[in-house]
Amino acid sequence: MDLYLKGKRAVVTGGSRGIGFAIADTLAAEGADIAILARDPDRLAAAAARLRERGVQVLALSADTTDDKAVRVAITRVAEKLGGVDILVNNAATPAGASAPRDLADQDDDEILAAFDTKVLGYLRTARAAAPYMTAQGWGRIINISGLAARSVSTTSGSIRNVAIAALTKTLADELGPHGVNVTVVHPGWTVTERTTDHIAAYASAHGITEAAAQVMLSKNISIGRPVTATELAQVIAFLASPRSVAINGDTIAAGGGARGPIHY
Repeated sequence: MDLYLKGKRAVVTGGSRGIGFAIADTLAAEGADIAILARDPDRLAAAAARLRERGVQVLALSADTTDDKAVRVAITRVAEKLGGVDILVNNAATPAGASAPRDLADQDDDEILAAFDTKVLGYLRTARAAAPYMTAQGWGRIINISGLAARSVSTTSGSIRNVAIAALTKTLADELGPHGVNVTVVHPGWTVTERTTDHIAAYASAHGITEAAAQVMLSKNISIGRPVTATELAQVIAFLASPRSVAINGDTIAAGGGARGPIHY
């Protein structure tokens, strides 16, 4: 199926590794020109070099989404260099971690605020900067990467910030939809990336079990019986980024291989 992404201009935040890189690579494979935003210049350069092998234009920008001015400068540069902005994938966030939920008395304000500043406000900042380019041309896609922690008890910042992303998405979708800009949120679950080994180790440590047992535990509630790979997740996002996804706006797409038990309707 042709997703009609050839020549589209896509911005992926947190695009230098993991899920973000897989998204950027999948969009590039479909012919989209890519701008990746992240904080580490060395990782950005390495990721950009790999993406250019797809034969598309690639722009690598070092920017921190907690800095509104830096975000605006970065998006302006993307529009200047690539000729506009068609797609924004918000993915930059601090990892929620694999620790067990903390008691109320142990909640840390600074930790929670930092997580919100990076993810919730960070997504708002990039959307605010990119949306005018999309509405001016009458077409665009914004995909916010959240997480299945929105549907279960996790760390305080992990659960609440992901619920907030869903609310932000719906708000933006209702405002921007009439202007041709669809906004959706994707909830990944446990996704295989280069950090998977560390994730399993952290989960094992947090729950006092072996790494082998942790891997079994992490997989047992996934309907397909295994974690989704970053590339498989990215293929879902590529569809949402395409003109073919026009019927989906403001809604949440769970992309974690299916959760056993709960019914979401």
